[in-house]
Amino acid sequence: MPDDRYTNRPGDTGRPMRPREGASRYSGDRRGRPRTPDLLHADTSREPVSRRTVVKGFLGLGLVGCVWGLAGHQIFYGGINEDRHENRITANSTLYAKRGAFYDRNGNVLAASEECYNIALNTTIISNKKKVISALVKHLGISEADAKAAVNEDSTWTYVARKVSTDVAEELLAEGLAGIEPEQTTQRVYPYGTLASQVIGVVDTDNNGLTGLELYYDEDLQGENGWVHRERAADNSYIAGGEYDRQDPIDGDDLVLTIDVNIQRAAEEALAEAVENAGAHYGSVIVTDPRNGEILAACSYPTYDPANLSEARTEDMNLRVVTDAYEPGSVFKALVCGAAIDLGLVDTETTFSVPPVVLAGDDEVTDVDSRDYEMTMTVREIMRRSSNTGMILVGEKIGADSFAEYLDRYGIGHESGVDFPGENTGIVRARDEYDGASVAAMSFGQAIAVSPIEITRAISAISNKGVMTTPHFLMARRGEEIDWTGGDTRAISEETASKVADMMLTVVDEGTGEAGQVPGYEVSGKTGTAQRASESGGYLEGSYMASFMGFAPTKDPQVQVYVTLDGTGYTSIAAAPAFAEIMSAALDTLGVKPTR
Repeated sequence: MPDDRYTNRPGDTGRPMRPREGASRYSGDRRGRPRTPDLLHADTSREPVSRRTVVKGFLGLGLVGCVWGLAGHQIFYGGINEDRHENRITANSTLYAKRGAFYDRNGNVLAASEECYNIALNTTIISNKKKVISALVKHLGISEADAKAAVNEDSTWTYVARKVSTDVAEELLAEGLAGIEPEQTTQRVYPYGTLASQVIGVVDTDNNGLTGLELYYDEDLQGENGWVHRERAADNSYIAGGEYDRQDPIDGDDLVLTIDVNIQRAAEEALAEAVENAGAHYGSVIVTDPRNGEILAACSYPTYDPANLSEARTEDMNLRVVTDAYEPGSVFKALVCGAAIDLGLVDTETTFSVPPVVLAGDDEVTDVDSRDYEMTMTVREIMRRSSNTGMILVGEKIGADSFAEYLDRYGIGHESGVDFPGENTGIVRARDEYDGASVAAMSFGQAIAVSPIEITRAISAISNKGVMTTPHFLMARRGEEIDWTGGDTRAISEETASKVADMMLTVVDEGTGEAGQVPGYEVSGKTGTAQRASESGGYLEGSYMASFMGFAPTKDPQVQVYVTLDGTGYTSIAAAPAFAEIMSAALDTLGVKPTR
């Protein structure tokens, strides 16, 4: 049947036929195949929902979705995105202040700071984790597991190594890997190694003082850190001409100490030898100028290496002349004699009938010579022989009230004023706590515990014409010498001090202190032997504190030395050879002229 939808006009042979009126032009082609709809030119007037409406709807929904997503990022994640953007385009670094250095009295550097680096990671800009991990392991020597853990943290600043040398840091940064952040800082160096390590002390990772003078003068040494703020590109490179802001650090103050490296070295070497020879647990030395309280040397043994703290024992980091307290033993007799003479109760040649045994409460006290007879002794002889029984008689003359008064005058039981942390003021009974044995026992240096720094200050009353000076380490700050004279205190008269010093000269020349002699010099000194107190009460069997305190030259003292050896067998001379060696070195170093 012919298709009457199309008609041909005359002469139109071979041309497409036009559809007749009322037929759809989209029904199909001449072969009957359906044609693709032309949406842009379609007649949609007869459709229930306009196609244009559908298209506009889809476009509208897309627009709403874009607006919603943008709003979400701006409103809900705005702060996070802002931080991420800021972290990608800025670098904020701390500029660490250089910690002040310690110098000895002659300008030798005892401790200083040198530049180094802390290495951190900004994991938000790491582009190649494998390379970063490999570089950290290769240059910093950390384990691969630790490197992976650090790299996989979601952080803008994670430390992976501290105090890395400049050479190592530069090799690592030469890899050019994004995300590895260097932070310039400083670390402590010690040109003299372990010398004076207990005096100087140590700092922590952030260069804060932990012990010793590093702690005591931390505020002076620290300074104020600065900072730098720089703009950088996403590849971690800094943008030329970009934002830049900087606050320079203010370095800490350099401090000049009273320590003399040569005297310090002599003291440390002599002490180490004395501890080993005596089989002591440990020992201490303090060397001062009694005229002004300057500490020329101070040490304990065993010691430690401040550059290798992982192997240091806590107890070896203590400067025991300050932190520990002991029964001083017979060294204390010099102070008791000073009190008795100052009170006018005795003189150097006053005599006593000294029995072989004297009671201190219920305890029988004897002398080291174990004599069984009474003996007439002058006060000088009591000192020369270091007679316990004789000193008890001197103490009885003083009496409890005056004894307590002179302990206060000597600063016993009080802080010495030393510029060092952790001073131990010991155990000293108040007057109302005295019992029947107190004065007798204290007269020969027992039943009382004091730190060597307290004894040092008290004895300076004898070596410095009756006036006690404040022991101290700091000599100058910011180029200005520190005045310590405000702590000077008169304890006894100049005449009394001279008499006690002369008796102490007899002790060294002819008595128990002969091993403390220094050729060419008049030396005043006093030996000491005290039983070591037990933690459970009473005294340890066969464990003693051997000590030697002295100064020179006798008539014009310029050096005072106190040596203590803790945990020796019974001996009154173990500390004397070390004293003589240290005193000789100090007199020579300071250029003190011989007096004999």
